[in-house]
Amino acid sequence: MTKDSWRLGGDLDVARVGYGAMKLTGWPRGERPDRETALAILRRAVELGVNHIDTSNYYARDGVAANELIKTALYPYPADLVLVTKVGALVEGPDITLPSSEQTGLTPDGLRRGVEANLRTLGVDRLDVVNLRLGDRGHDAALDEPLRVLMALRDEGLIRHIGVSNVSLAEFELARTIAPIACVQNQYNITNRDDDPLVDACAAAGVAYVPFFPVGGFQPLTAEHLATVAARRGASVAQVALAWLLARSPNILLIPGTGSPAHLEENIAAADLALTDDDLALLG
Repeated sequence: MTKDSWRLGGDLDVARVGYGAMKLTGWPRGERPDRETALAILRRAVELGVNHIDTSNYYARDGVAANELIKTALYPYPADLVLVTKVGALVEGPDITLPSSEQTGLTPDGLRRGVEANLRTLGVDRLDVVNLRLGDRGHDAALDEPLRVLMALRDEGLIRHIGVSNVSLAEFELARTIAPIACVQNQYNITNRDDDPLVDACAAAGVAYVPFFPVGGFQPLTAEHLATVAARRGASVAQVALAWLLARSPNILLIPGTGSPAHLEENIAAADLALTDDDLALLG
């Protein structure tokens, strides 16, 4: 695996290809691996050099919880392992149907409970990075109070760094006037490039940009020429999509999730797929 890395928050060195734990639980929908496979995937990811795992206490369904799997598989944690969690909108189950202004996960009490739940279920005294997830894009959500709550929790020693998720460029710029922002986590991939200006703004500010659904999520990738480049490079379409993201900007960190051991190996190998100028020109 490539040693290409990024210093998250200015002091946490992480490999640019990490792992997202959501698919281990089948949350919010979809299939999931059996427990032993899930544990094996987490252990194999670390063996392959992954030291950035994205999770949350609300990644749980039918008694299967991402944080519990991570703790069972990897605790005591390697010294360089960075666990990134999120709180805010969608933390509370019923909140998923409510507008941002009514979601209890964004209240001071909801944020504290979310942080404490992640601490407890991961078995740590401090969370490396906590992303504040806002509600649906396009809805106004107050940033000031939630960020100040997270800063207070940071001052208590419960959080190391703060990030934001599901934000617009304007919200990112506002957030940076309120709190130090280590990363942005938004939907972005080769077929969904609406966040191009935000990716560039993060790079200019030295802030990591972490795209979720990097290979399409619940929607298959449809970018023209993906298959062409994959065929001529002897790679999969997913690997090309991940390699494109790595080439897009040095501040992009990947957290592809999978419940398949084979796909895990494939995703991590994408770090060593260097697309040529001709490849990138064809992909647009």
